[in-house]
Amino acid sequence: MATWNLWHGCHKISPGCQHCYVYRQDEQHGKDSSIVTKTANFYLPIKKDRHKNYKLASGSLVYTCFTSDFFLEDADCWRQEAWEMIRTRRDLHFLFVTKRIHRFYDCIPSDWGSGYPNVTICCTVENQDRADARLPIFLSAPICRKEIVLEPLLEPVDLSAYLCPQIKGVTVGGESGPQARPCNYDWILSLRRQCMDAGVPFHFKQTGKRFVKDGKLYVIARKYQHAQAKKAGIDFTPL
Repeated sequence: MATWNLWHGCHKISPGCQHCYVYRQDEQHGKDSSIVTKTANFYLPIKKDRHKNYKLASGSLVYTCFTSDFFLEDADCWRQEAWEMIRTRRDLHFLFVTKRIHRFYDCIPSDWGSGYPNVTICCTVENQDRADARLPIFLSAPICRKEIVLEPLLEPVDLSAYLCPQIKGVTVGGESGPQARPCNYDWILSLRRQCMDAGVPFHFKQTGKRFVKDGKLYVIARKYQHAQAKKAGIDFTPL
C-alpha cells in the first residue's frame, strides 16, 4: 500500500467536513487548510530510483489524495497531469474518496470512456441527505470500480436503494478527534444487514471516539478505534 497526496488543502462542503482531520492536524502546525497547494510528492507515481526503477512497485494499491479531494475545483489546473500519470502507471491501482461526485464529468480525462480499470472511486456520505444527493449521481457515472464510504457516520442511513452489483464495497466508521460526534453501533449493524441482503462486501473500519452501544456511550482513545472495530468481527464478504 502506498499514499499519494498530490495536493493538500480543501474546503468544507457538508456536515461530515465539520471536524475534518486535515483541518485539525494543520491547525496544530499553524497551517490554513483552505489554501490548496501542490505537494512535493506530486510526481510520486513516475519517480524512479538510481537504478531507473519506479519507486512505487508494480501491483501496489495507491491511496490517493487523502488530504484533499481529487475533484476539488482548486486542483483543476493540475488534474490532467495527474490523470496522465495514472494512465502511465497502469500497473498500479489508484483509489480515492470524494465528496464532489457532482463534479465527475467536469474532471475526467477525454479518454475515460467507461472508466480506467486501475481506478477505484469511493463516494463518501455521512447522512441520509448526502446519500440521496450523491449516490444517484455516483451510480449513473461510468466508473469501473465503485465503493461507498460512510465516514464519519452521523446518523442512521438507508442504502438499500443504492446497493447493487456496481458497488464493490461499503466502508463504515465513526468520527475521531476531540469534537467527535457520537456513532451508534445500531446504525452500523443496520448497514451491515443491508449489505448482507444485497450481497455487497462490508467493512467496519473504526468506532470513532464517541461510540454508543446498547445505550451506553464509550469514549475510545484514537489508538484503539480501529482495533475495537476489528474486534467486533462484523466484516462481511459474500461467498
